[in-house]
Amino acid sequence: MPPPPNLIRVVGTNGKGSVSALLAAGLQADGLPTGCFLSPHVQSFEERVSVNGVSVTAEQVCAFVALARDALARHDLPPDDRPAFFELSLALALAVFAEAGVSHAVLEAGVGGASDATSAAVTGGHDGAGHVTNLRLVVLTNVDLDHTETLGATIPAIATEKAGALRGGVPAVTGATGPALDVIRRVAESVDSSLYVDDGHDPLFAVPAQATSTLNAAGTFGTRRANARLATAGLRLLGVSEPSIAAALATPPLPARGERFAVAGREVILDGAHDPAAAARLAADVGRPYILLFGALARKQGATTLAVLERNAAAVVVTAVEPGDDLSRFAGGARELVTDPAAALQRALELTGEGELLLIAGSLYLAGALRPLLHSRTA
Repeated sequence: MPPPPNLIRVVGTNGKGSVSALLAAGLQADGLPTGCFLSPHVQSFEERVSVNGVSVTAEQVCAFVALARDALARHDLPPDDRPAFFELSLALALAVFAEAGVSHAVLEAGVGGASDATSAAVTGGHDGAGHVTNLRLVVLTNVDLDHTETLGATIPAIATEKAGALRGGVPAVTGATGPALDVIRRVAESVDSSLYVDDGHDPLFAVPAQATSTLNAAGTFGTRRANARLATAGLRLLGVSEPSIAAALATPPLPARGERFAVAGREVILDGAHDPAAAARLAADVGRPYILLFGALARKQGATTLAVLERNAAAVVVTAVEPGDDLSRFAGGARELVTDPAAALQRALELTGEGELLLIAGSLYLAGALRPLLHSRTA
């Protein structure tokens, strides 16, 4: 089950999924058989793996699970040596890509860069220059504080881990700034990787004229435009044509990335922002007061993320993302704690007046739970 001959890795703190989807759409539009691996999913596991824009089937997933279960039973590995969920998901993706015979694959990293499981798909000679044979591009979207228990407690530490994805002779693009960019530049130079930085002036990142009106349309978030610039630069470095880049940028955003609904005369925005930096960008993109419905995984920076989002909130409802989640950590002030997400959505809508805005954020897992309810109530 060899990895695809042309691999693109997307690492970073935020925007990885959106950039990955845009890159895959551009390659596909250019006539290249393309696989895409995303994580996490919003509503169904099958969203994680696609070939030419078509998600893997439930039957393919079940067949892979049966094979994996048999293989693990034969090897009788101790618990600590068994593959994690993310690793098995990636193995499924690579198996599907091999069966489909894709020429290109875009892999969204999970956590980190150097040590992330997606690095296992990078193959080839590791000579003195560190060159590999199947990696064509690395996109390092940005660096902010997230997964600090694993990646480090500072921006430079996290940037060092993520920049570990860079390889000699392989171009890289990034939207990182400040101390993170300083680290990435040093790593790129040390491994002989050509680094392209979106500083707002490099024409490599300028979106094609055909896509400008779409990205400048009312309601398009700045984060979407930033992701589009990174994808544009990456696709140009991969040799994708300008019409194909424009076609990719015209594709709808992934679910729960600034997704808008109209419910009983109320505007609802659904977003997966799950760390303080993403929350700050989301609040700036929204640009006006809102009622906030929030939920976060216990292992995430829930309290600090909520503190950022509630600055512009007229009222706050907090709900559980996982069964058994103890919401007492969010108690305080005028926050309402409603354990059941469906009941929390109903309460948040009651607090939102007609013509007002309800913002739902904090976790893609929360988005996955509420998105079907929003669709069922969309006016």
